[in-house]
Amino acid sequence: MAARPGLAKPQVEVPDSLSAKYTGSFAYFTVKDRLPQILTKAIDTVHRNMENFLQKYGQEGVEAEKRAIFLMSKLRNELQTDKPALPLTDGLPDADLWNEYLEHQQAKLDPGESPSWFKSAWLYMECYMYRRIHESLQLNPPMCDFDVFNEAKTQSFFTSQQAIIVICTYFLEMKKKIKCFEDTQLKAEFLLLMQVALWGNRCDLSISGGQDNSQKLNPLMSLESLKPYILVDDAEIVWELLINSKRNKTSKTTCSRIDIVLDNSGFELVTDLILADFLITSQLANVIHFHGKSMPWFVSDTTKEDFDWTLKQMQAANHAHLSRCGVMWENNMKRGIWVYHDHPFWTLPHEFCDMPLVAHDLYAELQKSNLIFFKGDLNYRKLTGDRKWSHTVSFDTALRGFQPAPLCSLRTLKADIQVGLKPEQGEQLAASDAEWMISGRYAVIQFSNSHQK
Repeated sequence: MAARPGLAKPQVEVPDSLSAKYTGSFAYFTVKDRLPQILTKAIDTVHRNMENFLQKYGQEGVEAEKRAIFLMSKLRNELQTDKPALPLTDGLPDADLWNEYLEHQQAKLDPGESPSWFKSAWLYMECYMYRRIHESLQLNPPMCDFDVFNEAKTQSFFTSQQAIIVICTYFLEMKKKIKCFEDTQLKAEFLLLMQVALWGNRCDLSISGGQDNSQKLNPLMSLESLKPYILVDDAEIVWELLINSKRNKTSKTTCSRIDIVLDNSGFELVTDLILADFLITSQLANVIHFHGKSMPWFVSDTTKEDFDWTLKQMQAANHAHLSRCGVMWENNMKRGIWVYHDHPFWTLPHEFCDMPLVAHDLYAELQKSNLIFFKGDLNYRKLTGDRKWSHTVSFDTALRGFQPAPLCSLRTLKADIQVGLKPEQGEQLAASDAEWMISGRYAVIQFSNSHQK
């Protein structure tokens, strides 16, 4: 990664970032209430594991646990009292980029001002909190690899078990017949599984402050009733791209690649894996590249450890359909049909339009894709820069030149940003539901391929 936090040159007037400085905004509520709540749960988790650290590492583990708790408690105090953001000191490979980003934010302020929790961009400060949690552990070996969110992620997976059984059973039954499907049947199944993956995004522990919000209901039963809540639905365009690519293949050696930039582990990850399996089985893709986080992030985001753990749990499950899926998916990884990446850029605070400058290697990798799915709210915030865009500004405009390949956001709304709406649509929604942008009740399947326009 190139060590420079350069910003893409705006083609349009770029609005201000969402920030806790706007009192009463969702960003303000998040920094004031939700982030301290998440930090408190992280501190409590470390404390409750003291006995485990003692057994595993002896007294050295107990001392490390105390120091980590001290650092996280200090971080919580800094947050609640709006102290300036501090440089990272753990010496990890991404620390220089973080510190340069801090300097860049500092340079934009008046003399005497500093980037801080309630004054700076919400996207930056929220990402910064999770990076500082990681630093608190990294500075305290031998517990560097401890995931403070692992318990919550594990619990969410198991409490979603019935819903996971339902979709795996449905998928395996459908997969038996898929070779006989006409394109119209393939399309119907694709649209259904894309909606399952879309609504799976509601299971987000960073939004619930770590409270259980697992998938307990049958995810297939509610799809029809949820359709009116999809505010932008470009599913047909995505289908046309995929089916035309399949029909126009010049030879069997032509590789069709789809990338999925993951969001939450647990139920949502399983829906993503089922969609990925369908894309391969239906020959809409030859290879799927998954992109996850390189450290524990936003409570329930998928890391490599979460991804591997999920495949192992599926294989070992005391249910034939779950274990069958787990075995198939492990085999896909071994055969290289599925590939997992966890580039450090995904856990930086940058907007995605910065990627060509900050992580040119990742941008070049994404350019090899025929279609990129970006799952979830944080990815949407980074795609659009987490800014105060008008609702009617086009998705292409808000991307500010970020277009490595055709891309599609599958996102349930959990932050007060949404672009690409029709005139008056946002106002009508606000009149009927004051929390339409933050509740997860609404969603988008939003496509962009500005190179083709």
